[in-house]
Amino acid sequence: MKSTLVRVLLIGAAGRMGKAITDLADGDSEIDVVGQCDLGDPIEPAMRNCDVAIDFSHADTISEICAAALQHRKPLVIGTTGHSQEQRRIIEASAQSLPIVFASNFSIGVNVLFWLTRKAAGRLGRDFDVAIVETHHKMKKDAPSGTAKTLAQVLKATRKTHSEIPIQSIREGDVVGEHTVIFSGPAERLELTHRAASREIFARGALRAAAWIVNQPARLYTMQDVLGL
Repeated sequence: MKSTLVRVLLIGAAGRMGKAITDLADGDSEIDVVGQCDLGDPIEPAMRNCDVAIDFSHADTISEICAAALQHRKPLVIGTTGHSQEQRRIIEASAQSLPIVFASNFSIGVNVLFWLTRKAAGRLGRDFDVAIVETHHKMKKDAPSGTAKTLAQVLKATRKTHSEIPIQSIREGDVVGEHTVIFSGPAERLELTHRAASREIFARGALRAAAWIVNQPARLYTMQDVLGL
């Protein structure tokens, strides 16, 4: 038995991300996955003996997850995407009592992309049109991706506009994830692109967030908070 400081409950353990997190945690001396839940498994009993829960399941389970976390006062790392407005409100309300990391993407590179997008949009201004192109494997259910939606939110906030940002979603093959932000100006074009080669980058970020959130006060955090960006 490995000595560990952070006991993790993994929700959505049988999914692609769940398996990637399990594989990576096996080699991490500071993380111990002490419980796993999947579709149909009761979450509340498993929540009792962990330090933090990581959720990569389905948006429809968030009410049960938050209720169990509130009952046992456990921090959450939420990586599931596709939540409705009401489901997002449940997360936000829970974060008034619990520390929660809620992120559309746990990759360090993608979170730097968020930062670069904000900087580029501020510098280039309204003379440049903006658009987003995202590509994922054909099994991904939500479109646009949560990362693309976050990029759109960054652009809208920086440009101080309520106009929708064009997003093209492509579902093909086994692409892990690609996101490109396009700035098209007079006689020039700037593209910022991130390509994920393995789900390990997301798993690594999620475990980093889990180790970080256990020492934080109640609030809703992003991965950029975890990374200090």
